[in-house]
Amino acid sequence: MRLFLAASLTLSLIAAPNRAQAQAQQSKKQLPKPQELDSGVVWQRDPATGELRVSRKTKPGETAPEEAAANPAAIRSTTQMVSVTCSVTTAEGANVPGLKREDFRVSDDGVEQKIAYFDASTQPANVAIVIDASPSVLRDSEDIKDAANALIDALAPLDQAAVVDFSEHTYMQLPFTDVRELMRRAVARVNVQELFSDTGGSNIYEAVYLAAHELFPGRTGRKTIVLLTDGQDSGLGLTLDPASTMPSPASPNRLTFDDVSRLLAAENIQVFAVSTENRPKIMTAAWLASHAGETLLAQDARKQGIPAYTLFLAELVRRSGGQLYFLREARTLADSFLQIAQKIRAEYTLGYYPRQDAAEPVRAGWHGLRIAVVDQPGASVSYRAAYYVPARQ
Repeated sequence: MRLFLAASLTLSLIAAPNRAQAQAQQSKKQLPKPQELDSGVVWQRDPATGELRVSRKTKPGETAPEEAAANPAAIRSTTQMVSVTCSVTTAEGANVPGLKREDFRVSDDGVEQKIAYFDASTQPANVAIVIDASPSVLRDSEDIKDAANALIDALAPLDQAAVVDFSEHTYMQLPFTDVRELMRRAVARVNVQELFSDTGGSNIYEAVYLAAHELFPGRTGRKTIVLLTDGQDSGLGLTLDPASTMPSPASPNRLTFDDVSRLLAAENIQVFAVSTENRPKIMTAAWLASHAGETLLAQDARKQGIPAYTLFLAELVRRSGGQLYFLREARTLADSFLQIAQKIRAEYTLGYYPRQDAAEPVRAGWHGLRIAVVDQPGASVSYRAAYYVPARQ
């Protein structure tokens, strides 16, 4: 026994320096060069389904992604697990931990489903930090970077993060990694003044779409985008007219707000938006909660003194099951981002295979979701109200 303990102690003493050495070597890794995510992107809307497809200009002889996807010999799954991330809080707003699979009820278009997969935040989270680096946030740029670092400090040890920044163009500063030093160096490299030459404005929703499209495919577990911005998008031409969120007959192949919502819903990606603007007086947490089941993009909003760009941020997080924060109302940046990190860590992920006719694929389009917990009086569940099934899988 003494020999066994001595050997174990020796192995531990050897392993500890090795782990420390490995972490030090990771920290010294060279930060990759920024990658322009919108370089060569071609937007093409399918006239039959109305869905937007994304490809990149290819070299002669290469096969475009759409052509490969349309190959009839490709194997396609007619039934795909639907994954839904949710959080459960008490009436006082505290997270409710320790729930089990049997504590949840899930309905898809009103039909109760059997939960086939359940995770109570045991898997690492995937967090893409998307930073506005457009000229309109110049005065807040250092605060935004401090906020991003506060979020990095609050992540769980095994959580992975990626760093993206944008102005007219969208740049991936760092792909997903669990090395904190690389994350901080990527955030430090974000420079608003360097992007002054990006004269096309601030493409917030294109950056969110590209981050979701490029970073998350193939990743499992909780998927989150933390968006730091003033909300003033200049790319989509958004107004309080609902038609501005949809494709225009004059420009059918342009990205729209609805396209962004569809992709987030199809990939089960939550968005936590942090606005550098002041919170509109009416937009309290209680007001947002009371509108959780309905669109905020209504003409009545004009009478409520809410800027359209803030309303669209609130609508984006509502549709994705996330939350909207305001940078200036937190006592400290660390407090605010600790809340986001704690919320991510306390989330539950539920998965199910939609009940259907075995001979038919799942219906394409939007499906309504409903999640409830049993034997938790006064508890509320936050989740996205719908998910989207692409017409072509």
